[in-house]
Amino acid sequence: MSASQHPLAALEPHRTVEVPGAELAVSRHCEPREGLPPALFVHGLGGSADNWLELLDRLADDVDGEAVDLPGFGHSAPPLDGDLTLSGHVRAVIGYLEETGRGPVHLLGNSLGGAVAVRLAALRPDLVRSLTLISPALPELPPQRTAWSTGLLALPGVAGLIRRRSRGADPESATADLLRLVYGDPAGIPAHRRARAVDEYRRRAALPYSLGALTGSARGIVSAYTERGGQALWRQAEQVTAPVLLVYGLKDKLVSYRSARRACAAFRDARLLVLPDSGHVAMLEHPEPVARAVRELLAEADGRG
Repeated sequence: MSASQHPLAALEPHRTVEVPGAELAVSRHCEPREGLPPALFVHGLGGSADNWLELLDRLADDVDGEAVDLPGFGHSAPPLDGDLTLSGHVRAVIGYLEETGRGPVHLLGNSLGGAVAVRLAALRPDLVRSLTLISPALPELPPQRTAWSTGLLALPGVAGLIRRRSRGADPESATADLLRLVYGDPAGIPAHRRARAVDEYRRRAALPYSLGALTGSARGIVSAYTERGGQALWRQAEQVTAPVLLVYGLKDKLVSYRSARRACAAFRDARLLVLPDSGHVAMLEHPEPVARAVRELLAEADGRG
């Protein structure tokens, strides 16, 4: 069954979890399930917990899953100290896991969320059972040409330029541009998912901090790409001890498949899923094969435990 055919439920109303320096919105797909292993889903740049709804739905009988909105995204307010660096987002997620006592969890991350997950797993292996990385934002130099637009968000003054150009912008057209960037086949996006994306664009556009959170986090990613020594993301990938599932789409315009070879070599215990027709958000575009691969990873992780 394809994503367009699968009935899409809604996330339950989010709850707010206070962590040091921030308040995080956390969402679930269904009521807590006793006896299932805990899992945490972390979205990418400009995304939210809603990006995980399809995968949460398909894994509802396998994990007790929650999806977090990173500081400044979704329904989470910006961090109190304004720290939108990669390490700032990592601290917020660690704070959530410590505050709720849900760790160790099966940790799933997309794009920026994938980079967050890698650094977290390297620094706090006690909090991670397994790692699923969907188009993780790991350093790729030079970036592919279609990813330059994301890098440009990090430049000084870009936020003001975007704000001026977006005044009176048509939400449907702006959302369509974004969907073309992250989907491998924009024509195949189900109507309900497209409508949800437009509604979220309108909601976010009305928030005074949304653009600052986007550009600030983009600068955080670019800065993380330049870090050396123990903080280098590829060095941290080598330190991850948990089993890792890597998911890449051949039509990804933001994270090139060429990164997959380096990622497979960097992680100690990695397996790879390549989706020829997926773009940057495989969990939205092809949730069924992603869910199957995650179940296989869960079984391996449980066997190790």
